Amino acid sequence: METSSSESTNSGAQIEIEVAYATPDKQLILTVSVAEDCSVYDAAVASGIDKKFPEINLESSKMGIFSKLVSKPKLQTLKPGDRIEVYRPLLIDPKESRKNRAAKVKAEKGK
Repeated sequence: METSSSESTNSGAQIEIEVAYATPDKQLILTVSVAEDCSVYDAAVASGIDKKFPEINLESSKMGIFSKLVSKPKLQTLKPGDRIEVYRPLLIDPKESRKNRAAKVKAEKGK
């Protein structure tokens, strides 16, 4: 796990938050100081995490705070100590994956 710190240049009251992203091979948690009225989306942009992981598209990526999905990251503000998590897109729908596994097991039993 790699950690890093980044400072925002916003004036006014600042809070410290973390922005996290993980791939199967690497995890990164950045500590960032942002304005206290900063949105989840703006904090993710300010962290620069998309520069460390070019595959991230912050405009379309789902985000959460401590594993709870944020439905409107451009509107939700943060509290001191929050950890924003940027989620990778699913490669396959979990329901579809279960169906595929069940069909494979059924086919193997029929042999």
